[in-house]
Amino acid sequence: MLTALKTELASRVADRIRDLYGVEHQPTVEIPPRRELGDLSFPAALQLAREVRKNPRQIGQELADGLELPAIVKELRVEGPGYLNLYLERPVVVRRLLEEPLVAVPSEDGHAEEGGASARGKVIIEHTNINPNKAAHIGHLRNAVLGDVLVSLLRRLGHPVEVQNYIDDTGVQLADVVVGFIDIEHISRADVAALPEPFDYFCWDLYSAVGRWYEEDPERLALRRETLHALEADEGERAEMGRLVARRVLTRHLETMGRLGVTYDLLTHERHILGHDFFSMASKKLEASGAMRLEEEGKNAGCWVMPLAQSEEFAGLEDADKVIVRSDGTVTYVGKDIAYQLWKFGLLGKDFAYRYWMDQELWETAMEGAESHPAFGGGERVINVIDARQSYLQRIVRAGLEAMGYTDEAERSIHFAYEMVSLSEGTARQFGFLAEDAEAKSLEMSGRKGIGVKADDLLDLLVGKSRDEVTKRNREIGGEELDHLARQIATAALRLFMVKATTTRVIAFDLDEATNFEGETGPYLQYAAVRATNIGRKLAEAGLPSAVEPAEIEDLGGELFSDDLWDLVWAVARIGETLEKAADSLELSLVARDALDLAQRFNALYHRHPILQEEDAAVRSARLVTMQIFRRGLDELLGVIGVPIPDRM
Repeated sequence: MLTALKTELASRVADRIRDLYGVEHQPTVEIPPRRELGDLSFPAALQLAREVRKNPRQIGQELADGLELPAIVKELRVEGPGYLNLYLERPVVVRRLLEEPLVAVPSEDGHAEEGGASARGKVIIEHTNINPNKAAHIGHLRNAVLGDVLVSLLRRLGHPVEVQNYIDDTGVQLADVVVGFIDIEHISRADVAALPEPFDYFCWDLYSAVGRWYEEDPERLALRRETLHALEADEGERAEMGRLVARRVLTRHLETMGRLGVTYDLLTHERHILGHDFFSMASKKLEASGAMRLEEEGKNAGCWVMPLAQSEEFAGLEDADKVIVRSDGTVTYVGKDIAYQLWKFGLLGKDFAYRYWMDQELWETAMEGAESHPAFGGGERVINVIDARQSYLQRIVRAGLEAMGYTDEAERSIHFAYEMVSLSEGTARQFGFLAEDAEAKSLEMSGRKGIGVKADDLLDLLVGKSRDEVTKRNREIGGEELDHLARQIATAALRLFMVKATTTRVIAFDLDEATNFEGETGPYLQYAAVRATNIGRKLAEAGLPSAVEPAEIEDLGGELFSDDLWDLVWAVARIGETLEKAADSLELSLVARDALDLAQRFNALYHRHPILQEEDAAVRSARLVTMQIFRRGLDELLGVIGVPIPDRM
């Protein structure tokens, strides 16, 4: 509603400017900083003063005189140096917010209704991307949650989105676990297949042990190189062990992410990038364009490298040559990623084969697969959700596309970077990583050293704390209902915690803070939603209307919507713009901040403007419809964040 209104008003002001001064000007619309200054404001007079050569206040008055405005505008005032400040008819806005979508919904022809984003070309979002060598940890949860919220946000705004989870099943981490099974534990594939769950926990400990084993005798690293060759060639005992380990660990990863409601469209296996000769095709393009060359001397002798010294983006680096193929013939991560990026944009002229994973809702790449499958890849825009430590490698991927002449695709290759997750001092102590006498504000994690919180352990603790909190507040809830509610609260606690901080900030996860029913937490948002539901239920039990119908709103006078009620309504009206801004900037914390702001406003009104106890029917209706609009707005935001709304708490 607000976007369409702004567009209409800007068009009318632009027409007025053209008629008065013969000037083409695209007016900007602002939200005034204070309530007494109105709901919308045009600074056009100030922007035109130099060109029109008149005092801004005079221009503002001339624009206001004779400006035709829609019925939703109650009053227009010229304020200050010449601002055009508009005051809206509050009941009209309330009715439209109750009747119309809060966020523009794309129509079948690809154009968004109510002035929102039109459906554009496919956006491919790659996220989660956990090495299939051990259990997922808390840091992986931030990646998965951010990626999943971005998917939800773009889909809500009408973008067709394809979600891919990249499985690095030819890399060093998996190779080390294979070495652990074969060369340290001497466990056969049959025995590995028979190991009980949680299999990824067993691999967690084994992976850490392999690192210590290498340190005892560095010559053992030759087994890593042998295993890497086997994984890339996809041949032999070590490759078979790698496929088994990766599949079992990946199964566990998907179960872990499923606990948070995270889903995917396609699992892309790295070994199939090599098996289908994607990298071979990409390397020919790199070599033909001069973007990659064979080094014949120096420390990189025998390696294929991308020389980057002449690029402004990489100027000043001590070693500006990036190895793409090692001298032993194995391909580096960035080499495979360039090939993968080319395929995502549909630039290779070749495709994977595909098959169902374990059910008919998720696909995976294959060497041979189904005859009929969805059309994967071929995106217009590609967003890779990868932590900030990989920024350098992501820049190289874009540089490779540019060097091959794919400048537009390089521009549309977006690295959604985020900082890592550490543990707060209190949470580190709860997990036994800090001694009682140790001092630390937070604790960084290390998979190699076995220091870190497994994602499932964290989720189990969150569910347990949530169950305890519910029991303290409502002993009537028990059994399956209590278990279900505890899982909902745990999901809300984790997802909101991962989203509410800006992506440029390292976050110290704190178990107690995340599950608090007060403050800026997921349970706090859920509690506000449930509180609003309870009001409607209690009204119905008292024989009073539990909702206001749109047709009834016109009978309510604007004076019934006091400024604090109106501020909540107006905040809901701006949700669509918040979502657009979050999508454009990839700053998802904006969505979380908006949800927290709505909940805080509502909880403040809950005490100042009681509904059930109000005897004046008109006053009660104004408060009730404000609550209805609040719920519409909060439901919209929580749907994007992925916070479930319980029936009761």
